[in-house]
Amino acid sequence: MTETQTLPRAARRTAAKQMIIDCDIHNVMAPGALEPYLSNRWLSHLKTFGSRQHSGNVYPKGSPARYDAFPPSGLPAGADLGFMQKQHLDGLNVEFGILGPLSSSGSQLDPEFSAALSTATNDWQIKEWLEPEPRLRAGMIVPAEHSEQAVAEIERLAGHPGFVQVLLVARSAAPLGDRRYWKMYEAAARHDLPIGIHYGGGVRGVPISSAGWPSFYLEDHAGMSAAFQAHVASLIFGGIFDRLPNLRIALIEGGFAWLPSLAWRMDTHWERFRAEVPQVRRRPSEYVRDHFWMTTQPMEEPHRPADLHKVFEHLGGTDKVMFSTDYPHWDFDHPAHAFQVRLPAALRDSIYTENARAFYKLPARITD
Repeated sequence: MTETQTLPRAARRTAAKQMIIDCDIHNVMAPGALEPYLSNRWLSHLKTFGSRQHSGNVYPKGSPARYDAFPPSGLPAGADLGFMQKQHLDGLNVEFGILGPLSSSGSQLDPEFSAALSTATNDWQIKEWLEPEPRLRAGMIVPAEHSEQAVAEIERLAGHPGFVQVLLVARSAAPLGDRRYWKMYEAAARHDLPIGIHYGGGVRGVPISSAGWPSFYLEDHAGMSAAFQAHVASLIFGGIFDRLPNLRIALIEGGFAWLPSLAWRMDTHWERFRAEVPQVRRRPSEYVRDHFWMTTQPMEEPHRPADLHKVFEHLGGTDKVMFSTDYPHWDFDHPAHAFQVRLPAALRDSIYTENARAFYKLPARITD
């Protein structure tokens, strides 16, 4: 079989187990999980006034998780560390897993409450996930729409080895190159923390597509990549990368096949309108190559599977592609059959482990 031939589904099910670094695992909060980590003031606030946050996308009717991911303990899928260890970390040979709690903590309209919930969420991750399980690392939750509070949380936790990125959502109050976010990026770059932008989010009153409100969940799910495209353009044309040349961005659960064509389009228009953005000193595609990484799930699957290699070619290589499963969600990708095509051994190792190891600066192996 050549590397461009389709890998038969039966063969994918029985492929040899590949060690992986999973760049998108969701640790879910059980009801009341944050209460031990909130001060009396904010615990009272939560119980009295509740949440005030931006509305966003929702999952379709039924569970957002694989049915087999619900643990015998009765906790929500993704909330039981012991079950996750057995089913996912041990079961799929996960060397390191990057946690991304889907939390409303960072999107509260009250900046001080948002900061308190973000702190509680991160302390919960440390105590109940990172300390018991050395294979796990985490995305730091910050009140991203409130610059002063976001910087304070980054400064508080930047020295903790368990946090390997600052985690944002794709649907934000403004495109993420907007200057309101720059102080947060400066704090992250100061501590060599990358920024992860994850699927989801939403802002009250603002349609979640560029053309208005979609009628169907399917539209929302398929169209999420448009939000990622807006952020890539905004970050580049805003000029943040010349200001912070070591800033690294991970696009998580947004796909990647759209990125080459966006880079081509940005290059063409930059040549025509570059006088408007003198802060952009290089071709946009060069910033794409230097500053953006992307995760595999949900991966675009061409009608001709071999065309995936052409996508990799247009990306300029696969050194920025990092494997992810999206455990425990319904659209989870199993590492044995995430790809429709056979990957050469060196390429497989790069995507499944080494690209993420370099991006997150993870050790070569866990030592005793």
